[in-house]
Amino acid sequence: MSILASRVSARIGLPLLPLFLGIGMLAGVDGLGLINFSDYNLAYLVGQLALAMILLDGGLRTRMKTFRVGLRPALSLATLGVFLTSGLTGLFAMWVFDLSLFQGLLVGAIVGSTDAAAVFSMLSGQGIRLNERVGATLEIESGTNDPMAIFLTLILSQTLAGSIDSVSGTLLMFVEQFGIGTVAGVASGWLLGRLLRWLDLAPGLYSLLAAAMGFSVFALTNMLGGSGFLAIYLAGVMIGNIRGKHLEFILPVHDGLAWLSQIGLFLTLGLLVTPSEMVDYAWSSVMVAVVLIFVARPLSVLLSLKPFFGFRWRELAFISWVGLRGGVPIVLAIFPVIAGVENASLYFNVAFFVVLISLVLQGTTLGHMARWLRVEIPAETAPARRRLLGVLPEIAGRGCGLCHSPDPRSQCHQSSFQWRRRTQAGARFLWRLCPVRRSPDGGCGRCLRSDTVTLGA
Repeated sequence: MSILASRVSARIGLPLLPLFLGIGMLAGVDGLGLINFSDYNLAYLVGQLALAMILLDGGLRTRMKTFRVGLRPALSLATLGVFLTSGLTGLFAMWVFDLSLFQGLLVGAIVGSTDAAAVFSMLSGQGIRLNERVGATLEIESGTNDPMAIFLTLILSQTLAGSIDSVSGTLLMFVEQFGIGTVAGVASGWLLGRLLRWLDLAPGLYSLLAAAMGFSVFALTNMLGGSGFLAIYLAGVMIGNIRGKHLEFILPVHDGLAWLSQIGLFLTLGLLVTPSEMVDYAWSSVMVAVVLIFVARPLSVLLSLKPFFGFRWRELAFISWVGLRGGVPIVLAIFPVIAGVENASLYFNVAFFVVLISLVLQGTTLGHMARWLRVEIPAETAPARRRLLGVLPEIAGRGCGLCHSPDPRSQCHQSSFQWRRRTQAGARFLWRLCPVRRSPDGGCGRCLRSDTVTLGA
């Protein structure tokens, strides 16, 4: 049903992810009542695995050139930007919900990071091709800002639950999350990429092996205290930038696995939601979403990028608008429930409202904003069919290989010359993109078997 809904989504111009959430809610207890699902631990596990798969696929498709262009501004957004967004949103949530400081900041931390699933899905699904710097920054930010949001959510949840360690332990956890995650991701990705290139397997096994190794990196990094999300994303980047035949077998399958993960993630989160319990939080949650989208995100982007990287104002405006929230905030909202934090349902319901408003409002207007702010560039159009044209062997070495003239001083080297050429598909008129062998006096020299002739039809 979710797959068929994608056609409806394309026709009416709605993002796919809210439809998946809606289908999950429809099947839940307040909908048709087909599935009674309230297992937060299982939902958390499904969310972790789904996000890991989505990040692995996103990393596989990220070119190293993208990293060179957008790494520094993306890291600024993924650290300072998330911190500022969480703080500003948390202070407003503290006021509007009448919460304590730490409770309000926990709301901000949960909704503070952009979501890789939402960003990758919206940009690719709508065929939006951004200029290199903006596209690279958004792509890398969505893949690297989860550790900061997870760190803030864990610390605040533990503080409210009364299980926080010392300040030094908190700082050590922060360093471990980023440090171990980065080292594990880069090192394992480099090794796994070369292993995949070296192995001679059946085509269908490359994608399975890549997924298995990616999840192994994710699990092992988490066991060591690092960020598994950061590690699996960086491992995907390293694997995807090591050339070899393995990529042509991995990428198509992983595209399907990423879609399956998105569908499973949002269906599960939709099942977990009880709409009847959300009514009490609706108006205040909408206000939080408005402040996040129109105040906190733009200010954090401005302070994180403008003083250091010289982005244009229209680029900053678009980056601010693409602060899409998706599955990550809802998964993070499960943390307080598992930790036994007071008013845990508040965090989950607020996160759901913020995600829904962000996906519908920002997701449906991405294309219009990209064109209005002039950050979209035309898509490259590839030729529908290609035909290899060359000099036929029987004329090689006899006069001019282009016009068949025995006179080596023929004027076919002129750029406007059109000539008829025999091919296996029949005769057609062609024009030459570049001259071939020239004689010293400017005439057209003799074509040899080793010559390469570039032609245009």
